[in-house]
Amino acid sequence: MLYRKIPRTDVEVSLIGLGTMTWGEQNSQAEAFEQMDYALEQGVTLFDTAEMYPVPPSAETYSRTESIIGGWLADRGSRDKIVLATKVAGPSVHAKHIRAGQSRLNRKNIEAALDESLKRLRTDRIDLYQLHWPDRAVPLFGTRDYSPPKRDESIPIEETLEALEAIREAGKVRYFGLSNETPWGAMRFLRLADERDWPRVVTIQNAYNLLNRTFDGGLSEICHQEDLRLLAYSPLAFGVLSGKYLDGARPEGARITRWDRFSRYQGPNAEAAIAAYVKIAGEAGLDPAQMALSFVNGRPSVASNLIGATTMQQLRDNIASIDLQLPGEIRRQIDRIHSRYPNPCP
Repeated sequence: MLYRKIPRTDVEVSLIGLGTMTWGEQNSQAEAFEQMDYALEQGVTLFDTAEMYPVPPSAETYSRTESIIGGWLADRGSRDKIVLATKVAGPSVHAKHIRAGQSRLNRKNIEAALDESLKRLRTDRIDLYQLHWPDRAVPLFGTRDYSPPKRDESIPIEETLEALEAIREAGKVRYFGLSNETPWGAMRFLRLADERDWPRVVTIQNAYNLLNRTFDGGLSEICHQEDLRLLAYSPLAFGVLSGKYLDGARPEGARITRWDRFSRYQGPNAEAAIAAYVKIAGEAGLDPAQMALSFVNGRPSVASNLIGATTMQQLRDNIASIDLQLPGEIRRQIDRIHSRYPNPCP
């Protein structure tokens, strides 16, 4: 395993991080325990979860994933061996079951969310506490364009940062991160923290894969200039970059097969781009999924590439991507496909 230091912290994370959003829905507790055991054996130290997991979210499954991880930590006694990251939910029509639909990024809700996460995870501290998505109306989860709201009822970022300061002072959280955030939002959090001596966010967890490199436009410069680091989620774009969904295939039990809502990485340009990437891998004798993961592993702003798996074989293959270094010619071919089909799935 390789490790990368997060600037302005004493935290070093594994370049491959363990995503957990299938546990409690697509994966049982026993399967999740097996995944965590294997990942830790392979040197994976960053475990990333969220209060709303598993996904797709529902009132019936809300917070199961954290509870599963908490059970594993208690059973294995491995808390000090991992960097534990979780997230507080922001406002959403899909979060009406969270705190009676009041999942806002203010002090009351952040403190309540954190205390419940600590109980479920059976720990007294979170290493990295992330804002799962902004309290503002911004493009999210596959939408492209920003539309100014007719009425801004968002919680001010100042209020959110004051809440983060309170839980840091209480010793419950070591560091903070953003997720699904925009360049403006990231800079606003950073500037206010610097001006007022509030907690400075150290990571940003956004989607990043061969079909969605929008991060490279503005956020990559912010990460470089401001010591922020990317936790890349959905590096296989819901698994489509493996090629298993090409030509309309729907493998039994797969996420897109089971739930129509996961259409973020579909469409004519996406299909053409996926086919082109799979062809590159095939001609080079590479596994398409490992090629896609290796691309993300090699990006300069990435601290950790958050893989997710529903089978142990997928997990083994995904972690093994750490051993693949893409030749320069393969990277150039990837960039040519990206120029032909730029960000078909933001």
